[in-house]
Amino acid sequence: MTYRYLPMTDQDREAMLYTIGVNHVDELFADIPEAIRFKGKLDIPEAMSEPELVRHMRRLADQNLDFGRVVSFLGAGMYEHHIPSVVGHVIGRSEFYTAYTPYQPEISQGELQAIFEFQSMICELTGMEVANSSMYDGPTALAEAASMASAVSRKGKVLVSRTVHPEARSVLRTLAKGLGHEIVEVPHADGVTDVDRLDQLADAETAAIIVQTPNFFGNLEDLSAIEPIAHRHKGLFVVSVNPLSLGILEPPASFGADVVVGDAQPLGIPVQFGGPSCGFFATTDKLMRRIPGRIVGQTTDEDGVRGFVLTLQAREQHIRREKATSNICSNQALNALAAAVYMSALGKQGMQDVANLNLQKAHYAYRQLLNVSRVEPLFEQPFFNEFAVKLPRSAKELQKVLLEKGILGGYDLSKDYPELGDAVLLAVTEVRTKAEIDELVSTVEGWV
Repeated sequence: MTYRYLPMTDQDREAMLYTIGVNHVDELFADIPEAIRFKGKLDIPEAMSEPELVRHMRRLADQNLDFGRVVSFLGAGMYEHHIPSVVGHVIGRSEFYTAYTPYQPEISQGELQAIFEFQSMICELTGMEVANSSMYDGPTALAEAASMASAVSRKGKVLVSRTVHPEARSVLRTLAKGLGHEIVEVPHADGVTDVDRLDQLADAETAAIIVQTPNFFGNLEDLSAIEPIAHRHKGLFVVSVNPLSLGILEPPASFGADVVVGDAQPLGIPVQFGGPSCGFFATTDKLMRRIPGRIVGQTTDEDGVRGFVLTLQAREQHIRREKATSNICSNQALNALAAAVYMSALGKQGMQDVANLNLQKAHYAYRQLLNVSRVEPLFEQPFFNEFAVKLPRSAKELQKVLLEKGILGGYDLSKDYPELGDAVLLAVTEVRTKAEIDELVSTVEGWV
């Protein structure tokens, strides 16, 4: 066998050809006219031996910059947080990382209980009454919330704030196009939803109002002002949140939210080059039977022993798609487990402590940067662990200078909000040290 990483031997090929009754591989393509068959040599690199291939792939991988080699102030939806080692230990157990869908509860009790605990902790964080077993990611959960709101209200108009993550709004528009829903974006004023404009746009045809807090700029939205507008015409109030922020912020349920969605990535899930992640979807008892995806329920067997089963999942989501409440009939079980282990490891006080560290360190960085000449605040709003500042020149130029110092220097807001000019979005989490923050500030000071 020439290349050991190719599992097929000549004997294997001969055995397969003999079994199907042909003498040569070329006979398998006999139905393709000779005139249109490719003749010649493909323009691809020559094959490598296994050692050569390993070295080549390692050299390519070394061109990537990971968090072990750079200091990251890049957030914009994916954040570097400390992940306790117990998270990797638990999700690395074969009974979890090989499990896909626990259709047979009698042999899937561990997986089902893990999902049940995830649901329970999401409910406790958000203040909602029921949560599903997870979704693909935060943007998918948000789009599904809009779809559910339209189905419940029998209305086709959805208002979404422009302070919601641009990628989430993109997914929302994609899903809405297929379903025939109208998506109307509400402008922002000083980095938060323009409540006056929202009030003007909301009408009897509005199925849902969607906001995010902390929003894409890191600012906190005034949910108490938005809730009555959402419910005035019997639409749903959908709130997207960073779950870690709920360690110190009032949960959306306290402000009358009907649906709370978000991405569980900050809860023990690595950035992993942008995914995969894990979305969560929580709502009220009233809307429980409209929830997309699946729910794990707690029950007892005939002997009174506690057990877990999949419940409230319509078969239509598998075999009668045209009648389904959602096209999603799966979930991110392994990443949901990681989030559950993370929350269990930290506990209630730990979640509060980590959230507070994010808050305090971000505000320290913000104050220090504003002491730099020609760096100005972009907004004047309360924020969590992410904030935006105005620069004297382009953010792209600053990013290049910071990268030379081994610093990932934030997100260029001109990509999605050109009207904001030269501005950068910076995230500061609990893993950043005072020395690292001071180095960022010093580098920016030298650049301006």
